[in-house]
Amino acid sequence: MGSEQRKQNYAQTFTASSNATITLALQQPKNPTLAKLAATTVLRRKGRVLDAMTDTVQILRSQLEDNPETKKLFDQYLDVQQQLANLVYRGQGEEKFEIYKQQIQQLEAQKERLEEQVSVRSAEFRKEIIPVELADIQAQIPPDAAMVEIVQYNPFNPKGKNNSETWSQPRYAAMVLRHRGEPQWVDLGEAATIDKSVNSFRKVLETGSVLRGIDVTPDEKSQVSRLQEIARTLDKQVMEPLRPLLGDARHLLLSPDGQLNLIPFEALKDEQNKYLVENYAFSYLTTGRDLLRLETTAKQLSNPVVFADINYEQQQTVIASNSTIKMRGSENKRSADFADLTFRPLAATLPESQEIKKIFPQTDVLLGEKATETAIKQIKNPQILHLATHGFFLSDQEIKPISPGINDLNSQLQKPQFLNLENPLLRSGLALAGFNNRQNKQNDHNTEDGVLTALEVAGLRLRGTKLVVLSACETGVGDVKTGDGVYGLRRALVIAGSQTQLLSLWKVADDGTKDLMAKYYEKVKAGKGRHEALREVQLEFLNSTEYQHPYFWASFIPSGNWRGMGK
Repeated sequence: MGSEQRKQNYAQTFTASSNATITLALQQPKNPTLAKLAATTVLRRKGRVLDAMTDTVQILRSQLEDNPETKKLFDQYLDVQQQLANLVYRGQGEEKFEIYKQQIQQLEAQKERLEEQVSVRSAEFRKEIIPVELADIQAQIPPDAAMVEIVQYNPFNPKGKNNSETWSQPRYAAMVLRHRGEPQWVDLGEAATIDKSVNSFRKVLETGSVLRGIDVTPDEKSQVSRLQEIARTLDKQVMEPLRPLLGDARHLLLSPDGQLNLIPFEALKDEQNKYLVENYAFSYLTTGRDLLRLETTAKQLSNPVVFADINYEQQQTVIASNSTIKMRGSENKRSADFADLTFRPLAATLPESQEIKKIFPQTDVLLGEKATETAIKQIKNPQILHLATHGFFLSDQEIKPISPGINDLNSQLQKPQFLNLENPLLRSGLALAGFNNRQNKQNDHNTEDGVLTALEVAGLRLRGTKLVVLSACETGVGDVKTGDGVYGLRRALVIAGSQTQLLSLWKVADDGTKDLMAKYYEKVKAGKGRHEALREVQLEFLNSTEYQHPYFWASFIPSGNWRGMGK
């Protein structure tokens, strides 16, 4: 029961005992009892808040048709989320900053209250929770696979005389579990050192867009050399200590933690200077406990749906604005400039949608002004949902609200004021029709404005949806919560009930993404696994001239159910 924030606060009370249990298992690696205890502890606690929120939403969804009171409460819950998103992204406008800030705080408080009521109502229908057992999870691990559960922990010293002696600085550790046998633990090193490598790796990957073809400048060759160096360093830190425990496993069910959630392990390089994608297939999980709930099902799935070639200036029901809106960003990048959050059209998304329609002829395609927020919220359990658009993620720094009107001279002369958005699900999202005109809807907080935040995504009806592809930039990033995954679009899609998610870790190229998606869907249609299909495309790109840099082939990562669409 309680709001998500209260759930997080409660989960934090178990941190010390979890850290102590992991420490003991690492200190006595030959003690199978401690290894099992630590493994069970992590598998029961890691990502538990996400599970609780997913259960809350899905349990209530199943009750809506038969319970009018529940439906009314749930509709209020979704409505407040929409109002909050609209208010944040339309900006301060003509209002005084303090009034604007107060409106947001009031809606946040209202959302918190409704979240508690939703949790209480959900608890009425919840079945008895069966404790997670190691044997149940092992039974879900394929014989050719290994589950790798990475955790960030603070080493525990029971003889410490004070807090600083009792708890050391954070480190990463990993537990490897096969279909049979005991769990095995290994310490990976200081979190600060590994996180530094992660940041360097992400930076060099994100700038790879200039490296196309074989004619590269000396500076670009230096950049390739830097990529190989950092990819090898990070592999030494994280994967090399694990390899002796993997045995003959070639499919890794990987549950990262901390900053390791934000990298594609496929692009690391092993001792033979090979990318890991060449020897391993990766499936990403929030926690190994996900293996017990991969098969969320719906009574009936509807046709696949694709949103593409979106008109960011207006939506079908909106009159075009006469104002000139400054457009920023590159035309061939699915990127975001957060100074004003406006977007240019993505030319390659139209042929991308046409290719998908050829592969899955029953697909419903929504283009231009029809690709609205209203349309996506009316969709119910599509077999596939493909959104080819701009994605965005705002960092957890305070963000400056939209500038006040030109007549408000006093406001302009004052020191700039900033709005701190605490909720990470409000800081990530997708752009739909009318996104660039949202600031013109100053007085109508209920009008949908083309901004689909992760908070709103969590309320979509996607129970049993077999595949959601966010063909956009940075859809896999978000706020990293140690022990509870990434708070962003992927988390929202899991809460909404989808089985499998394909999301990106950086700003991706428009045309390269179109080619990747067409090949991916062809392989899915041919019966390949939802993750295996992506790996095959990645290997094709790696061996091509135009897309061989990991910037192009490693940007998307697969999470959730890896099996074929028919399974």
